[in-house]
Amino acid sequence: MNFKEFCYSEKNISLLGETEISEGLKYHLDNNISLYENVYRIYSDAWISLIGEARDLYDRDLLALNDEDAELIGTDVGEVVLIEGREIYLDAPLPLEEDLMLEEKSKGKKHRLNSPFRTPGGPKKFAVYVKTSGGRVKKVTFGDPNMRVRNSSKARAKSFRARHKCDQKKDRTTAGYWSCNISRYRKALGLKSSRVW
Repeated sequence: MNFKEFCYSEKNISLLGETEISEGLKYHLDNNISLYENVYRIYSDAWISLIGEARDLYDRDLLALNDEDAELIGTDVGEVVLIEGREIYLDAPLPLEEDLMLEEKSKGKKHRLNSPFRTPGGPKKFAVYVKTSGGRVKKVTFGDPNMRVRNSSKARAKSFRARHKCDQKKDRTTAGYWSCNISRYRKALGLKSSRVW
């Protein structure tokens, strides 16, 4: 076993050594708030900075994380690259200057992009409007309306991720991506668990 396998804690997040940390990370530590429960708006400068700081400390074996947070910082989330003069998130290909909640006109209606919502009338449990690489707005529906989101069980969440190959779901214009990442939007959708699928 390597050291990383011992870096998990009963707490959501804890410091393993003495080092300087930001006020934001200190707040999360003092209040036992996981990175998934991050107090900052997703993709804000403060959110990106906190994820980057946690990733750096974890890589230096100075931070213990729960399973979900360790998985989160193991991705490219919060990483930014410059492509054709525009800053792009690696895990969510939207330019930084565009607000994730940007309203976009489609067929004469305004839609909030990248903000999943419940669809009581079906045919699926949830829907989300996304912008395709071609620039048009697409409605993606996902989730079986006859089933509940039961990701609070670690075993069920692990099984779901394996069955649905969530580690391969990178395209935000597909139902699979949104199904695998539904817990990121749990508050807006009224879900109880923050455990990632």
